[in-house]
Amino acid sequence: MTRYFITATGTDVGKTHIASLLLRGWRANGFSVAAAKPVLSGLGELDLNETDSARLLSAMDQTVSEDSVAAMTPWRYQAALSPDMAAAREGKTIPFDDVMAHCQQAVMAHDADRGLIEGAGGVFVPLDDTHTMLDWMGALGTPAILVAGGYLGTISHTLTAIEVLQNHDIKIAAVVISESTDAPVSSEETINALRRFAPSVRYTSVPRVGEDDNGAAIALADFVG
Repeated sequence: MTRYFITATGTDVGKTHIASLLLRGWRANGFSVAAAKPVLSGLGELDLNETDSARLLSAMDQTVSEDSVAAMTPWRYQAALSPDMAAAREGKTIPFDDVMAHCQQAVMAHDADRGLIEGAGGVFVPLDDTHTMLDWMGALGTPAILVAGGYLGTISHTLTAIEVLQNHDIKIAAVVISESTDAPVSSEETINALRRFAPSVRYTSVPRVGEDDNGAAIALADFVG
């Protein structure tokens, strides 16, 4: 049984896209899977099927419904803000211990071959007044998959995230560059630059293909393991 926590250098760089590909790839390779996206902000006027939770459920070939989304993501907020701020807008706080318990029940203690927990935003995004995504990862003790973009500035953001994770003794299973069509340089150039400063990390890149691209999903699943 292998478990991962998927995090990112920031918001909207492709965490859920990469998570969905991994789930599809593992399933295509014959593995059973379990996943959780406990906390989600920015629901706004999104249709149920457009949510990150629904995308993960679809990747596992599970029914998308109000109940299944609620089970996947118990803590959901409307504002497109950090989870602590989005919850505060609704007069709520996010109970750290309950989030950890949900992860244990939904993924960590599950008998699936592969398990994936998706965080919210970047490595240092606050979850409540005293905890960040970094604390969440540390409490679970799972290796991290770090998703980065192909935008200008990603090298600094990615190296910073790598150093923070390493300094907090969080194992990095892989750094995945989620390519974008308007990237200023190729993903190969980005990875070569990252390797010069963080040579011990494993890197790969994934084009912004559809999440039902079986070839890309299997290739990513094979790389991560």
